[in-house]
Amino acid sequence: MNILKLSLRNTSRNKQRAAVTILSMAFACSMMILFSSMMAGMVVGSERQVVEMNMGDIQIHPHGYLDDPDIYNRIHHSQAILTQLQNMGINASPRLYAFGLMATHATSSGASLRGIDLHREKRVTKLYQHVAKGSWLDEAKPKAVVLGKKMAATLGVDIGDELIFIGQSADGFMANDIFTVGGILKSVSDGIDRSGVFMLMPTFRTLMAIPEGVHEIILRKPNPHSDLSRLTEQIKQLVPQYEVKNWKQLMPVVARMLETADAQTMIMLTITYIAVASIILNAMLMTVFERMHEFGIMKAIGVRPWQIVQMIFAETIIQALIASAIALMLGWWVSDYFAVHGIDMSIIMDGSVSIGGLAFDPVWYTYITQGVLLTPIAFLIIIALLAVVYPAWKAAWVNPIDAIHYQ
Repeated sequence: MNILKLSLRNTSRNKQRAAVTILSMAFACSMMILFSSMMAGMVVGSERQVVEMNMGDIQIHPHGYLDDPDIYNRIHHSQAILTQLQNMGINASPRLYAFGLMATHATSSGASLRGIDLHREKRVTKLYQHVAKGSWLDEAKPKAVVLGKKMAATLGVDIGDELIFIGQSADGFMANDIFTVGGILKSVSDGIDRSGVFMLMPTFRTLMAIPEGVHEIILRKPNPHSDLSRLTEQIKQLVPQYEVKNWKQLMPVVARMLETADAQTMIMLTITYIAVASIILNAMLMTVFERMHEFGIMKAIGVRPWQIVQMIFAETIIQALIASAIALMLGWWVSDYFAVHGIDMSIIMDGSVSIGGLAFDPVWYTYITQGVLLTPIAFLIIIALLAVVYPAWKAAWVNPIDAIHYQ
């Protein structure tokens, strides 16, 4: 008996029921491809937001600085460390931090100053591309600073407005100077949005009386596919006198959330396909009972129960494969569209949302990988086969005499 030929014929016998079953499976599968691509996009986008916008892959600090950011606790001989990292093919950038009060004529706000190396920073982060208004730092404008989004709103300032900084410098004297607003950032992270003030490193050193040393060195992996943990250990061996941590250790809440994204996808796939399985089970049961007379005759002429099971499973696989092909085309097309144009969530997110101190872009982009496309299809085929176990058993072990006289 040619199982495949017989299964193809049986599938086309009741075109309406087969079409409903196939389209139901195809719709569910295409939605799961879209959902999987959205979850993958969230993971990629979140990691990019952490690494490219602020933290880099790895950070080097003096011991104890993260717990107590003391202006006097600095990395000395930072230039030698930067040279060593450059020789290893690793881009790195130094940073300086200080705290004080930033004021205008009408209001004031706590400020977290960040002095950056303009040229090195561009090789490590993409903050310079994340300016909402105005422009990024410029060596030709040493007194122009870039503010976080919420801080600019709190101070009520716009591009070109004057700011007065008041704080204590490293030499124990009062640090104060007048700056102008050169740029305002988009949402980056809660800390930067509320109090971040970026300025050129030479300007920072003059303001805070710090002639040498830095508080932080951030690194980027030489290859996006490099093992982060292994590279972290290599840097620890390079600078054992300092504290070395990667972004996952610095932001464990976000890292944990991203690590569980695959599990969340699997849970959604399971829940959705349980509903699909009920549709398949119902359709196949109806088919079995409608063809009970046929199965009785087949068994009476010597067709073995296992052959009937094979035939029903083959019919299910044919329908699942047709549904998978439709879902792949539809799901891939929709996911590819949103990978370019994104899904605007600004109405729901009210501009931005912060999780674990990380600001998420309100435009949600999908990300397509081989797993995104194939995992929902594999789930669909497995669930479809599980759903027809009972109908196949019912047809295979029916009594031939009862089946022939079945009404």
